[in-house]
This record gives sequence, structure tokens and C-alpha cells, in this order.
Amino acid sequence: MGDLNILSAAEQVAEHLRDGLLRGTWSGEMPGTPQLAAELGIDRKTITAALGQLEEEGLLVSQGIGKPRRVAPRSSEDAAPTLRLGILEYSPPDLVENYMIALVDKLGAAGHGVFFAPKTLTEMGMKVARIRRMVESTEADAWLVGAASHQILDWFSKQPTPAFAFFGRMEGLDIAGTKPDKPPAIAKATRQLIALGHRRIITLGRGSRRIPSPGRFERAFLSELESHGIPTGDYHLPHWDETVDGYEQLLTSLFSATPPTALIIDDTPMFVAAQQFLGNRGIRIPEDISMICTDGNPAFSLCKRAVAHIH
Repeated sequence: MGDLNILSAAEQVAEHLRDGLLRGTWSGEMPGTPQLAAELGIDRKTITAALGQLEEEGLLVSQGIGKPRRVAPRSSEDAAPTLRLGILEYSPPDLVENYMIALVDKLGAAGHGVFFAPKTLTEMGMKVARIRRMVESTEADAWLVGAASHQILDWFSKQPTPAFAFFGRMEGLDIAGTKPDKPPAIAKATRQLIALGHRRIITLGRGSRRIPSPGRFERAFLSELESHGIPTGDYHLPHWDETVDGYEQLLTSLFSATPPTALIIDDTPMFVAAQQFLGNRGIRIPEDISMICTDGNPAFSLCKRAVAHIH
């Protein structure tokens, strides 16, 4: 049996930071001791010792007392390959979420080239043929695809260029991806609404969440209604023309005869548009109708009356 090598706390931190440096996690200047201590949940003394060890190894270069250390340039043999990464977002660029901005910053810091596709999924009508032409005419080593339909992600999964799905209908597809597990949250929210006496509960969502069939989130919502003896149909998950006028027409139709008493709305832009519609008609929230947004938004923190949302 070989000797047991037990690393000190500083050596373990140095190993973690060393791995990040070799993978290109940091470039230019290394984050300071206070920032690393906060991010890693480790005391500053240990961080300082780990950084000192990396200095001795030549991975970091001191710039003087009180100044951040500089990441030493790597040789071409050590350098991690850089990629040209294309981001195909669901919505126009002005609707890009904070998580995507943070992702772009991290990828750029790692030395990769990141760009947004010339058109978004909605601007291309969620049409596979248009997306194929755009992808084939755009140079990229990999694609990051946001909130796409099952059909679109199925096409990406079969292409030679790698793709990673952010949200979207990726169930059953051979594609890497990530998304929050929202079905348990929507089931709990629906139960709460029913417990408050609501029966006319409607979920307003994008077509990619309903077509060709409801997604896991929508199925959890409908299943919860049915488990409480509420028959479900198109009323609870309505179809609509995904334009500004189409959304206005949908809301007008919903509130013309048998208005809902609760709305669960797919994203912040749709939520805000519904708030404006209801406000213009003197319908109060939550006195006249309950509303839940399926996503959080920094703007909600400025609302004096809390906005119910999944986060």
C-alpha cells in the first residue's frame, strides 16, 4: 500500500484553483482574497496560502501588496482550446435574462468567443427550416439554444455541431441541457389556488409549451385540476396567436363571458402585459383575480405588494 497523502486545507484550495486556471476559468487578473473567500466559503488565511502556493508554481504573478495577482500566460501546449459559441435565444436581445448575461461573461473570461444569433427563435417563427438555414450560414463550434420546442431541439440533437439546451422541450432527446424542475412547484401553486376557492384557473403559455402536446409543467397543472374534480380543456390552457394583437385578443376573449379567477402566466413579459390589460379595465390584483408568474424577475423586488412567482 502506498503512502497516504493528506492535503492541508490550503493545498486542497490550491488544487481547486489550479484546475480552474488550467481550464481557463480566470484570465487577466485573479479575483482577490475577499471575493474567493466569499465564493468558496473558506477563511481568508487559507485562500491567501493557496494563492501563494500558485504563485510559487508560476501560475499567478504578484503585482504588489494590496493588488490582485495576475494570471500568468499559458503556453500554447497548456492553453485550453477556445470555442466560437453561438447563443440562439427565444426572445429578442432586450429580453435576455440575467443568467444569460452572467453566462456570457464567464465564457468570455474563459477565453471563448460568444455571439448571439442574428435572429431569435420567435423572430424565425420557431420554424426548423429557417433555423437550419441560419445555422448552416453561421460559423460556430457549438450552439446554446434557449427555450426551444421539441422539434427544434430534436433537429439540433442530430447535427454534427454540438448543442446545449437552456430550458425547452428536451425530454427524450439525445442533447445536453439544463432547466429548473418546475412541475412540483406548479402543482403546489395550483393546490394553493384551489384551497383558496379558485376553480376557473388558466395557464397562459407559449406555443412551444403546448404544441404538439402539453409539456411536463402544463401536464402537472392539468393533472392537479383533475385530481380535485375540475374537468380540464382548452379553457385552462388556451391557444393564441403569439403576437401583441393575438395576446390582446386572447385576454379580451377570456374576460368577456366567464372570466378566470386566477392566472398562471408563463414569463415576465406576458405577466406585465396582462397586468396592463387588467389595470386598464379596473380589474384589481389580488382582490378580483389572483396571478402567479412562473419566473422571477428583479423588477418584482421593487413591488410594494409582492408578486407571486416561482423561483
